[in-house]
This record gives sequence, C-alpha cells and structure tokens, in this order.
Amino acid sequence: MSQPAPAPPSLAPYLFYEDVAGAARFLQDAFGFTLGFTSPDPDGGLAHAQLAHGTARIMLGHAGGGGLNLVKKASALPALHAAVYVFVEDVDAHCKRARAAGANVVLPPADQPWGDRMYCATDLEGQFWMFANRLG
Repeated sequence: MSQPAPAPPSLAPYLFYEDVAGAARFLQDAFGFTLGFTSPDPDGGLAHAQLAHGTARIMLGHAGGGGLNLVKKASALPALHAAVYVFVEDVDAHCKRARAAGANVVLPPADQPWGDRMYCATDLEGQFWMFANRLG
C-alpha cells in the first residue's frame, strides 16, 4: 500500500533569477536546499525549479522578459524588497557553509532580542536570506 502524498506547504515563496539553474545549484550548495521538480526552458536552462528545506518549499522562476514581464532579479532593484527567513539546526555551521560556497554574509551569526540566533546573507543574484534557530 502506498503512502499518501504529503500535503503541500501552506506558503511557498516564489523568487526570480536570471539564471534559474545556477540559482538552484547555489541554493543547494550554499544553503542546503534539495532540488525537486524542474521545468526546462527552450534554451536548455531552467524556466522553473522547486526546492525544499525540511518541510518548507521555495519556487524559482526566470526574471526578465516573457510571462508577466514584471519581474527582475533582486540585485536589479534599487533597494531591499524582501527576505526569506529559514530555520536551521546550527546557524554557525550553516553560515560557514554558505560563506565557503560564495554567499555574501552581511550580518554574521548573532543572538537576537526576539529569541533567535540569526545571520543574514545574499546569494549570487542579490536575494536576501535570513537563517536562524530558536535560542533556549
């Protein structure tokens, strides 16, 4: 007897990248995501990718022309517009891995007054990420 498919997450941020395949590789190498479903684009790259981190999901799509023609990669915008907050087991080890893979750590791991230990980084296309675990 087969197991029922897990329920989809109730929230899945959709992020836009010029190089969806490169972003998917980076997110796996630097931040520990696992690759799920992908959809190729006509040029041999990826038009869409879904990645998982525990029970959480994110989706990646192509920035620029086509589709709604409303999207840009994060670094093309004049200011920070959003962040993705991800809970991890070991913030310090996660930060070390991310830095070694080329992430730009903009705030090193530190205990925060709201009860999380957190660090902040940007990926190769400027998307802002926050990684944390609960203290105590």
